[in-house]
Amino acid sequence: MPAIVKLQLSLEAFAEAISSLNLEEKRQLQEIIEQQIFEAEEALYSDDVETQAEIQAVRAEYAVGEYATMDEYLAKRLNQE
Repeated sequence: MPAIVKLQLSLEAFAEAISSLNLEEKRQLQEIIEQQIFEAEEALYSDDVETQAEIQAVRAEYAVGEYATMDEYLAKRLNQE
């Protein structure tokens, strides 16, 4: 099991530390941050009443066939032009 170290840095010190990383390390850090942002946003969505209502409405529309694939939507737009 890897050791976990928690420390507090100022944002400025953290930015300096990031600057010292090579490109591959920065990409790895970016992936970690993007995953954590995604998870945090998902948690917010699951707690938001309005978002949950919208999701339920879309699921109901989908269940009764009131939807179009992206290809169908694009074809319809092209035909209207």
